Amino acid sequence: MANTILSQARKLSRECAFTGKCHPANPSNVVALRGPDQGVPNSLNGKVPPRRIPNKQRRTREYLTEREVDRLMDAARKAGRYGHRDATLILLAYRHGLRVAELVALRWDQIDLAQGLLHVARVKHGTPSTHPVRGPEIRALRRLQRAYAGPYVLMTERQGPLTTSTVRKIIARAGELADLGFPVHPHMLRHACGFKLANDGHDTRAIQHYLGHRCITHTTRYTDLAADRFNGFWKD
Repeated sequence: MANTILSQARKLSRECAFTGKCHPANPSNVVALRGPDQGVPNSLNGKVPPRRIPNKQRRTREYLTEREVDRLMDAARKAGRYGHRDATLILLAYRHGLRVAELVALRWDQIDLAQGLLHVARVKHGTPSTHPVRGPEIRALRRLQRAYAGPYVLMTERQGPLTTSTVRKIIARAGELADLGFPVHPHMLRHACGFKLANDGHDTRAIQHYLGHRCITHTTRYTDLAADRFNGFWKD
């Protein structure tokens, strides 16, 4: 039955291409081409992706707390032979609010370890900036520099840069090992940076420039949810 339907579909496609006319679909074929639940159509070439579960059903928030980031780094550090590299990439993404594309593109010529400076090149038309690099990062980066020789900060064993897909897998696996109770993705580290800075009471405009937002409305999501806004509401 399925082979017959596929054959009819291919025949109609060839006729449409030859005549330039579009044949109306047979309602019975449309129903037959649907999945068992009669709601999700199956693709003829197998390329229709499954429906994604909405993020709100997978997790209650899209950022990590500082303690959760520490747990994520500890899990990554103990995960295997690349533990130090993986923990360092989590630290960099968190401290500097890096998107995954910015993280994998990070090069050594953007970092001045002697002066403790990092030039952040933003994607998505973001505003570039220069960030201070502190002790834990400097020590982690020096160790990484000794282990991998190449222009990129985050390298594979074959001396190539990590891909965005690999970083997503590294962080997802670390989240599972850390047993955080919800799936983790790299952009949660950027949000974690924004919420940390807002909760520490930093100026919204300064946070905007630090994260490279061109529009300040993208930054106010962090200050709007900062817990210190409600300090003093209850005295005891």
